[in-house]
Parts: sequence; structure tokens; C-alpha cells
Amino acid sequence: MILPIYAYGQPVLSKTGKVIESIDDDIKTLIDNMWETMYNASGIGIAAPQIGKSLRLFVIDTKQMEGEDKSFKDGIKQVFINAVMLEEWDEPYEYEEGCLSIPHIRGNVSRNAQIKIQYQDRDGALLTEVYSGLNARVIQHEYDHIEGKLFTEYLKPIKKRRIKRKLQAIKNGEVSINYRMRYV
Repeated sequence: MILPIYAYGQPVLSKTGKVIESIDDDIKTLIDNMWETMYNASGIGIAAPQIGKSLRLFVIDTKQMEGEDKSFKDGIKQVFINAVMLEEWDEPYEYEEGCLSIPHIRGNVSRNAQIKIQYQDRDGALLTEVYSGLNARVIQHEYDHIEGKLFTEYLKPIKKRRIKRKLQAIKNGEVSINYRMRYV
């Protein structure tokens, strides 16, 4: 089922997600709905807070990027439950990010090139893995969502001032987008 994506300004987007105690059928249905919602909105990642659920859950599919960027060949499609960032290292680099909850706004965000993260997969297996490059970036972006942070918090002050009115317009529902959104 395609769910509405919660827009900038929704309180759930600024809350730390709760630990998922049991990966039951309800959680698995939620995961399926998140995939469907993400693909419907042409996203490569979506976190539970973006669909109104304050849970430590996100999904990413960077395999989609393999066709768009010929230099990127190591995409992943993965569910992250109860993720904990263990390490971030390597030379930080800037890359333009966007967000389904903040349509039509993009900005350069500096992130470390490599991460080590512990999480449970859809079946509940506890995994600890290292990711780099674009995979690491997308994971960090979605991980921020379960920590109650948005990419706009990393933008330089001048960029933040430039987008202030656009953010207010999104908050007010004054944005044209081709997927369902829920506004404040």
C-alpha cells in the first residue's frame, strides 16, 4: 500500500525513533509498504518517520543508481531495523542531497566516505557491516531520519537562509508533487 509521505514540519520528523521490539507480520507489512511508497515517489531510501512512524526502521535501494551513474556498480537493496552507527571515517566529501519529505530542495552535505553500522535485517538477523561511497551516504541520510535529523540541518548558513521561504511553503502544503504528502 502506498502511504503518504510526511512533509517538512511534521513533528515525527524531529523525533528519535523507537526500538522495534519484535519483527512481526505488522512490521513486515510496514516494510513492504515502505518499499512501495519509496518507489512510487522515485526515491532511493525512506525511513519510518517519513511515513509517520517513530520507529528505528529504514529501507534503501541504491541498485537503481547503477543505471544512472556508470561509475557506480555496487548498489544495495536493504532493510535496516534498529540500526546503530558504530563508526564513520575517511575523508568527508560533499554531495548534493534531497529528501522525499522536502521536495524540490537540494543541497550539498558533507559526510564521511565510510561507515560501520549494526542493524537487524527483515528476518531479525543481527548484522555488522561496512559501507562506503554512495551506499554509506544514503545510509547516513536515512539513519539521520531515525535520529530526528534532516539533511537541511547540515547546510551552510547562507543556503539555509535562501531556502527558508521554500521550507515554509512545504510546511504549509504549498508545493506541487506527484506523490501523496501529509502536511502540518
